[in-house]
Amino acid sequence: MKVKGKGDAIGLTSTVIEIFMIAILAGIVGSVLGLGGGIIVTPALTLLFGVDINHAIGASIISVIATSSGSAVAYIRDRITNLRVGMFLEIATTVGAITGAFIGVLIAPRFLYIIFALLLLYSAYAMIKKGKQEVPENVPLHPVAQKLGLQGEYYDKALGQTVAYNVDRVYEGFGVMYGAGVISGLLGIGSGSFKVMAMDVFMKMPLKVSSATSNFMMGVTAAASAGIYLLRGDIIPIISAPVALGVLIGATVGSRLMQRMKSKTIRKLFIPVMVYVAFQMIYQGWRG
Repeated sequence: MKVKGKGDAIGLTSTVIEIFMIAILAGIVGSVLGLGGGIIVTPALTLLFGVDINHAIGASIISVIATSSGSAVAYIRDRITNLRVGMFLEIATTVGAITGAFIGVLIAPRFLYIIFALLLLYSAYAMIKKGKQEVPENVPLHPVAQKLGLQGEYYDKALGQTVAYNVDRVYEGFGVMYGAGVISGLLGIGSGSFKVMAMDVFMKMPLKVSSATSNFMMGVTAAASAGIYLLRGDIIPIISAPVALGVLIGATVGSRLMQRMKSKTIRKLFIPVMVYVAFQMIYQGWRG
């Protein structure tokens, strides 16, 4: 993005402002759904602004760190984030993120679009299956979860009550988290959809706890692969700076909204956005 004259400078400023505004939306959505700002940043930069997919992923990695920073404080303060679960599962996601960052250069851009789209569609399908469930019921406490003290409770502002929960199927969740890390390093999206799915579907934790814990974990996972993208030259300051600032603002707002929303409302917002973006990415990848 080079500036050659006054007209180009005005156009560049306008583009930066547009990216900044989209980043605010990305921060809100990412914080509420626990998916990271990259779920919107990567498609927006590539589809709307024609940014190279690798540069978009670099900016997306930065947005994921910003989302985590903007929302983690509020979620931890209100004890929605399960820190023990987050730190335990971060072992798998960090190793996976480093793996994904290294193999990213071996895959053609069009395949990155397709992989991204399939990820979105699968995540939407998983959300549909959960239906209108607010909190999991009759969940057994896995022996490993009991030994590590992974169970917990939080106050749900939307329901007006304290929700206690157990954690089940720890091994399955740990395995899915490694895959989430690989996807994070490969696509620069924070892989929040897989992280939320691992905790919500496999480990049977409440959706809000899964979302908040995912937000907490994403920053660590993204940081593990950000250095590799920086050294590779895929993080462009003029793109990444407005993305980071916008996402940070949006995530701060989103963290407050999420606590007053019901789980079924979060799912209703999640599904149409994911499906729409998925088909847009499939089209882009198919056109190649």
